[in-house]
Amino acid sequence: MHPSIKKARIFALLALLILTFSFTFPMIAFNGVLTQIDNQESDKISSFSSKVWNFYNKGRYKSVSTPKEAHNNLDQMIESASEIGVASLPIWAVSLEAPNYPKEAFPLGIPVYFHFDGFSGEIHEMNTINHYVGMDPMWVGGTFEREIGIYALLLLSLGMIYFIAYNNRILNYIMLVPASLPLLFIADYSYWLYWFGHNLHDWGAFKIKPFMPTVFGDGKIAQFITHSYPTIGFYMIVAIGLLSLLAFFAKEKALKEMQS
Repeated sequence: MHPSIKKARIFALLALLILTFSFTFPMIAFNGVLTQIDNQESDKISSFSSKVWNFYNKGRYKSVSTPKEAHNNLDQMIESASEIGVASLPIWAVSLEAPNYPKEAFPLGIPVYFHFDGFSGEIHEMNTINHYVGMDPMWVGGTFEREIGIYALLLLSLGMIYFIAYNNRILNYIMLVPASLPLLFIADYSYWLYWFGHNLHDWGAFKIKPFMPTVFGDGKIAQFITHSYPTIGFYMIVAIGLLSLLAFFAKEKALKEMQS
């Protein structure tokens, strides 16, 4: 076997493992659970889904209103009617500093986190602020992306497996998809923010002009200071992207040398 083929397979396998552990596995394990909670069907939630959520939420942000004994325990989170997010790794973090919110409780503002399959953090508080300035609640945005996310990642994983198993130039180009994940996410996230900032409603406490919320860094919406930064999940998709690029170029080199 050509040494570059071996390298390509190792790089692709590492990318696939990171993708699976960070996103695909927790998304599959927790799929539909939030709907069951909303429908008051928590008795139908499998113990496996609860264990996965408990494991992936260790060290994650929990609302100040959540009892400490309920942290990292899905059953107690449901029982205490706490705000529950998805299990997969968060990709982007946003927070808003509001003048009337106590700094002691929210030193960095009201935090929310964006995932491939949903949101987590202070969603209720953020929606209150959104309503105040005439914006839609968070769940209105990214609906299509959240619905197809799990299927898209499963299809991508299958393509990466084919890349590892077969030496084919067409299959090689599959790796350009995971390589572009960071750019694809930022592009979609930017459009999502643009849509929110340009579809304002009259229900706000006061009217503001259509605007583009800050994608990266610090910004301002009305009297609220915003912070928007990548978090652990984004660094995971950057690692996936780099490994996928290495796998692509390694196999391209091997195929050229094998054909010459």
